[in-house]
Amino acid sequence: MTREAAYWIEKLGLAAHPEGGHYRQTYRADLILAKESLPDGFTGMRAVSTAIYFLLQGEEFSAFHRLRSDEVWHFYVGSALVVHVIEEDGRYSEILLGSDPEAGEVLQAVVKAGCWFGSRVRDGRGFALVGCTVAPGFDFEDFEMAKREELVREYPQHWGVIEELTRE
Repeated sequence: MTREAAYWIEKLGLAAHPEGGHYRQTYRADLILAKESLPDGFTGMRAVSTAIYFLLQGEEFSAFHRLRSDEVWHFYVGSALVVHVIEEDGRYSEILLGSDPEAGEVLQAVVKAGCWFGSRVRDGRGFALVGCTVAPGFDFEDFEMAKREELVREYPQHWGVIEELTRE
């Protein structure tokens, strides 16, 4: 583990995340949305918004998953993070989250609800500390981890990145 990553994990009190990397929830809105006011698929009430710190380092990756909500990514420190996105219609794109606009990096980006996405640090020797804001707020009921075989069957044209960013 790089010294910089270890520093942030300790100072921010980050814990292991099920999709890979480390995280800590930093905000959960007190304002609650009733189930009836949410789109189909939500199983109950949700906070209006939630936020986390999220850190990946070295060869770690955030496995492909999807949410029922939009997720706004914010870059804080470290190496650029590559967020791989597969939209429901099969279109693939990459978001370079980082601090160097000359290299095509952005400080902030959105992954829309329903898209499959996973991420990895661009420089495998570095780390990336980012933030993620979800609205309606995150709940593990709205989180789906990709199954490699099913995702490849649905999007065979993206088998390479799916193999790279799934665990099963």
